[in-house]
Amino acid sequence: MDLIEIEREIARLDAVYHPVATALVDVTGRDALENLGAGIAADLARLNVADQAETVLRAAIDLYATGDEPVRAAVRQLFNWHTSFRWAAHLPRDWDTAEEFRAHLVHLSARDQGSDPRDEILALQHLCHRARQAGIDVDPILEQVAAISSDVDRYGMGSTRGILLRYSKPPAG
Repeated sequence: MDLIEIEREIARLDAVYHPVATALVDVTGRDALENLGAGIAADLARLNVADQAETVLRAAIDLYATGDEPVRAAVRQLFNWHTSFRWAAHLPRDWDTAEEFRAHLVHLSARDQGSDPRDEILALQHLCHRARQAGIDVDPILEQVAAISSDVDRYGMGSTRGILLRYSKPPAG
């Protein structure tokens, strides 16, 4: 898939995901917060586009990982423009290889901090912790992905490149 095809598919899927991504969520009911994730997951499943989204997401990640800086900037812009797709499309949550860890990091890099770098930092912490538990040497992979990441500080918390490099060593304690 080339960049134009990826952009067309992301835009189409963004429109499909938009009603779920932007729906008001009632958190006032007694069990509302407990069942929130299940309700959203069911709404997303009813759309029946998860396989299509994963396919285009993997194509975008591959293009991002192999492209030059203008291509990577274009992919980052797609994630910036298509926020419903960015929110809903994910790689499989179950993984245990260095290649899958790298794919998740490249996806994180392409999102370029999304709408809240704090969420991305928490995701990065989780990914690194999980990879280390699986015996994956995370440092070289973090450094490789950092090298293709943006060095723009979008929110005053550092650039994606800088954030990735900060997590290349496990926290003390």
